[in-house]
Amino acid sequence: MNSVRAPLAITLGDPAGIGPEVILGAWARLRAEGRFPPAFVVGGHAVLRAAAEALGVDCPLVPIAEPGEAQFACGAGLPVMAGLDARWTPGEPAPEGAKLALASLTWATRFALSGVAGGLVTAPVAKGALAAVGWDYPGQTEFLADACALPYRDAVMMLAGPSLRAVPLTVHVALAEVPELLSIDLIVHKARIVAAGLARDFGIAAPRLAVAALNPHAGEGGQFGDEEARIITPAIAALQAEGIDAVGPVPGDALFTPRARATYDAALAMYHDQALIPLKALEVDAGVNVTLGLPIIRTSPDHGTAFDIAGRGMADPGAMAAAIAMAADMAAARG
Repeated sequence: MNSVRAPLAITLGDPAGIGPEVILGAWARLRAEGRFPPAFVVGGHAVLRAAAEALGVDCPLVPIAEPGEAQFACGAGLPVMAGLDARWTPGEPAPEGAKLALASLTWATRFALSGVAGGLVTAPVAKGALAAVGWDYPGQTEFLADACALPYRDAVMMLAGPSLRAVPLTVHVALAEVPELLSIDLIVHKARIVAAGLARDFGIAAPRLAVAALNPHAGEGGQFGDEEARIITPAIAALQAEGIDAVGPVPGDALFTPRARATYDAALAMYHDQALIPLKALEVDAGVNVTLGLPIIRTSPDHGTAFDIAGRGMADPGAMAAAIAMAADMAAARG
């Protein structure tokens, strides 16, 4: 793993979910491999201590007062910012925990924007619980875009794993709404952000983008829909005219085969499940949610709070470990 100039800020997520235990597990796994970068958790010392004791995770916690101490505290254990805390109530979300999750995210974002944190790794939150304590965003990505004074459409979600990077161009909307939401401008705008992000954060000098079709068989010459001819193909032509290596529209049933994946650096999918189904099938315990287009680095494990298994020792920390490692590599790439 590359070196990180400023420590990463890790948010606690909802303390009733699996966030605390996957943070502990990720620290233990990366530490054993000699790959845990300078990083600290923003709040939740009592939560993490209770989770570590109950689950038998050997993870010394080191209280710190400010982010700069993390560089030195990492040698002794997992640094945790003091001052924000709650009770550990696995599987039982409560307003107290939602307030802690929001405070952790808010402070971590401030640290990243000010530069005292080199990037942001967010644990999963429960949007319903947050809404009950004043949250007014569709998700953490939109919160971060707003904090960075950017429109939501400039924050692009990319799901990444060892064998696939996939970007859903439309996200949390009904499938029936997708055709009306697609446009040449949408595809071109998000493809530009993806290409720039791959170059800046992943060191890919000339990113190759594969653009998915919307309809079966890419519309079969208009028999199954005209979005390919009317929207997707012109968008690809516009990208190519700008010098971006984009190909397609590629039928969804052909885009994610091993042979196809070797030909591109990221796949642009037309809707949520078109991107997430292959990503989760291929990278179930190593999928990372990366937000491109922001001035700060943000990664997150590609899973939710999983209240049903919280505190039972069943949560796999692989995705959180991958998110931490990826954020560190992205920060090193930015220099």
